[in-house]
Amino acid sequence: MEYKKFKDIQISRLGFGAMRLPVVDGNPQEIDQGKLDEMVDLAMSEGINYFDTAFSYHGGMSEVCLGKSLRRYHRNSFYLASKMPGHELNPNLNPKATFEKQLEKCGVDYFDFYLLHNVCELSIDVYTDENLGIVDYLLEQKEKGKIKYLGFSTHASFQTLRHFLDIFPNTFDFVQLQLNYLDWTMQDAGEKYILLRERNLPVIVMEPVRGGALANLEEKWVKEMKALRPDESVASWAFRFLKMLDGVQVVLSGMSNLEQMKDNIKTFSSKKPLKENELALLKNIAENLSDMLPCTACRYCTKNCPLDLDIPRLLKLYNEAKFSYATSIGMAIDALPENKRPSACIGCGNCKKSCPQGIDIPTLLKDFDEILKKQKSWNEICEERRRHAEGK
Repeated sequence: MEYKKFKDIQISRLGFGAMRLPVVDGNPQEIDQGKLDEMVDLAMSEGINYFDTAFSYHGGMSEVCLGKSLRRYHRNSFYLASKMPGHELNPNLNPKATFEKQLEKCGVDYFDFYLLHNVCELSIDVYTDENLGIVDYLLEQKEKGKIKYLGFSTHASFQTLRHFLDIFPNTFDFVQLQLNYLDWTMQDAGEKYILLRERNLPVIVMEPVRGGALANLEEKWVKEMKALRPDESVASWAFRFLKMLDGVQVVLSGMSNLEQMKDNIKTFSSKKPLKENELALLKNIAENLSDMLPCTACRYCTKNCPLDLDIPRLLKLYNEAKFSYATSIGMAIDALPENKRPSACIGCGNCKKSCPQGIDIPTLLKDFDEILKKQKSWNEICEERRRHAEGK
């Protein structure tokens, strides 16, 4: 297992993400404790020492089951991370009660790593709310030794990420970021990564294979990969891309079975950096997967929009939604006033006339609105979670 120094400790470069644990009969809230124990045993025996969970994973059961499994080992033999659920927009969120409950569920006296969960356009007001005082409370816990290192995860835009860092300069020890060779451009993850490097913040990677999409490619891409690396899996390419980035501290993988874990351990037990022709192949795959609109963000369209819509931003989100819809897209849209969402477009066509690339913007915004109508809003998802937690 490869390791990388963080502060004064050594952390395995492969981390065990506990968001997609093995479950019983497809029930996401009934984790198969026996299978999880087997996976934790393999992880520990092979040198994985970073485990990541969160308040809401598996309907709140991830912390319970992972904590139970890890309690079979000496507390100093692993590093445990969890997260404050401010992104769930619960008006009754009590940071103190939530944090203490998480310690109890995990069966620990402290968290090695603790994060604000998903700082984004919709949740930034929660995390900066002086009345809630979430950051101040967590800094107090850090002073008391109940948190060793404080950070945050994010799906925010580059601008929101930079703004949040400016609000809390020199506050956080690390940042967890969705990063992979597809989102390097699709979600501007490359720019976010560079920003974090400039701020001297180590990156913990989430979604390295984008929920499995980069581990299950079309056969034509698989053949090209196998021709170059016959003994390696498709998923290993995504991990090796990330291993080449100096600012990456840990790569989290939401492993669901022993086979996935064994394959990932193999990848993180050997240094075989991608060559130029292999990186070129990944770039080609990313460009074909994204099928990105030729928007250059010149903003000519916005100058003639009577509603002053941020069209380039909406088109970027639309492009991502066409590839694979994620709740982060809905959160970004929900954070906008209703008169700035795709549904606000009146189809006047001024933007289309102004676009140097000839993009039929009104038609695409209408299509985007139809996609969004088929999805639950983040507020609806959070309300359902609260009702379930209350047994309603």
